[in-house]
Amino acid sequence: MVIITAGMIGVGKTTLTDLIAKHLGTQAFFEPVGENPVLPLYYADPKQYGFLLQIYFLNKRFAMIKKALTDDNNVLDRSIYEDALFTQENHREGNISDAELDVYMTLLNNMMSEIQTMQKGRPDLMVFADADFDTILYRIKKRGRDYEQFEDNDELRSYYFKMWSAYQKWYEEYDASPKIKIDLQQYDLEEADNRQAVLDIIDARLAELDATVK
Repeated sequence: MVIITAGMIGVGKTTLTDLIAKHLGTQAFFEPVGENPVLPLYYADPKQYGFLLQIYFLNKRFAMIKKALTDDNNVLDRSIYEDALFTQENHREGNISDAELDVYMTLLNNMMSEIQTMQKGRPDLMVFADADFDTILYRIKKRGRDYEQFEDNDELRSYYFKMWSAYQKWYEEYDASPKIKIDLQQYDLEEADNRQAVLDIIDARLAELDATVK
């Protein structure tokens, strides 16, 4: 089984991914943030490093989804399926040129075509982690990554809001696999009862999908 988690930065995907993986006894693949040499550069100068960042993430996520679909026993914290969302927003913001976007989309489409030819060509379930925008900002501030802080950066705060809004539309249009939305504002994963409630919701959705196969 392959499950992918998706959602805005700061929403709680990493905690959710770890929770699901431990519950199902599978391996979690986490988004490569701490080891990403481009990310701090991007936050300092998005116009200079926007394209480089997206290519870096695309390469990492392509390798992760291929391994996950081959192993068939993983939970992924973010995936290639939402990668274009960030690239398109960077293009709208002027951080990525038209030519760079064309190169990126061609590369992404080639990768997606290869994924679809694999024996397991899609995830079993996409779990979308959601929360309102104020909660997102609170959690970004709480986790304390210097390059993500927005208190004295209105442009960055505006970017966060645009991405949060874009994610709502992305979820509605997502059709690469079955999906489910989890409200991590209602179910704060710091509370044990909420963690169990979220796992119960996911188990119920997996059981529903399993029943349709049988």
